[in-house]
Amino acid sequence: MTEQSAADRPLRIAIVGAGPAGIYAADALMKSDAEVSIDLFERMPAPFGLIRYGVAPDHPRIKGIITALHKVLDKPQVRLLGNIDYGTDITLEDLRTFYDAVIFSTGANADRALDIPGIGLDGSYGAADFVSWYDGHPDVPRTWPLDAEKVAVLGVGNVALDVARVLAKTGDELLPTEIPPNVYAGLKANKALEVHVFGRRGPAQAKFTPLELRELDHSPTIEVIVDPEDIDYDEGSEAARRHSKQVDMIANTLEQWAIRDVGNRPHKLFLHFFESPAEILGQDGKVVGLRTERTQLDGTGNVKGTGVFKQWDVQAVYRAVGYLSQNLTNLPFDDQAGTVPNEAGRVIADENAEGPERYIPATYVTGWIKRGPVGLIGHTKGDANETVACLLDDSTRFTPAERPELDAVTEFLESKGIPFTTWQGWYRLDAHERSLGEPEGRERVKVVEREDMLRASEPHKV
Repeated sequence: MTEQSAADRPLRIAIVGAGPAGIYAADALMKSDAEVSIDLFERMPAPFGLIRYGVAPDHPRIKGIITALHKVLDKPQVRLLGNIDYGTDITLEDLRTFYDAVIFSTGANADRALDIPGIGLDGSYGAADFVSWYDGHPDVPRTWPLDAEKVAVLGVGNVALDVARVLAKTGDELLPTEIPPNVYAGLKANKALEVHVFGRRGPAQAKFTPLELRELDHSPTIEVIVDPEDIDYDEGSEAARRHSKQVDMIANTLEQWAIRDVGNRPHKLFLHFFESPAEILGQDGKVVGLRTERTQLDGTGNVKGTGVFKQWDVQAVYRAVGYLSQNLTNLPFDDQAGTVPNEAGRVIADENAEGPERYIPATYVTGWIKRGPVGLIGHTKGDANETVACLLDDSTRFTPAERPELDAVTEFLESKGIPFTTWQGWYRLDAHERSLGEPEGRERVKVVEREDMLRASEPHKV
């Protein structure tokens, strides 16, 4: 195809990753003045990424974001191609054949490492794996060991609170949500009576949101307990409270909990501050405790160790210290940051080069693979707008795709025998999951097995 004929057709864009980041990028492209044709590639048979497989099932409020994402995927300029694994089913070289430019929005689904002794013991888990289990991800085991009566959760972000809340709630409390039968069975047998959440710094440095924090106290089975000794602020902490309404709200909530009498709800959820995890203690290869070092504020809002250690009686430890993105085939990767090196979304080919040679042509990133797994779902909108602006600025220099016609890529996938799913297929899977929930008065019951998802969404391909 010549340059001239490329100008007579819509710009063909591939977006790898159909979670919020990828869908927001598609939306930004369609809202621009450019004429575009977009294919969203997704590894899972269903779209929505983190919202389907990362948000706790008892958070329907956040899942409501799906309604807005639906409207984007309903647009005629967009196609969904699901159940396609980038790097295996389709490569960057393949995408170059069919598209003028590629945006990667693959998110983060692994746990960031925590380098302390005992991290590899049986009973030491990454939060991301547990979240994937209770969210019915098809690629994780169907069972989860929940035989610990006392559990530690390391971290004070929203994921740590999600993990702690799910561990502390009963299976019956979570049954009205979309959890699949295997998850309900696991949570029904959960033996946890005490959940201890540990933060290295103080209340003013906690990373969760006020709403997420307050939700802990809504359960009739969970008693949230805060030690008054953990309510401490230095000059840096007070400044943080003055400058952020959110920080002040969190501190106020924790203060109120610290001074109230402890009630008699059956499950106890302790929020500990100024305790830095030092070692997970083991016996016969299994977790039998956690050792923490007491910390103290240094005046700036940071902390230093005191040399005072405490041992906690726990039989399981979940680390929720951050997510990490996975390396992407044929792209540079910063293992430490867990991102693809980029500038405003343009993927960097050579840090030392100037001008166009500095970047991999027509290759972009957005969302967590671009800036790291921080911020809320809505923050990826700004990422998408920045990346799309760069893509459109560069578009006159793109080498036109050899085979930009819509059928070319689907014929390629069919020739490889890949049972890819579609947006129409999502509507079928959605209806199927809702029908499973209907007899029980539930909005839906999530389908877990990949084969079952394919059978519901694309029955003629299975």
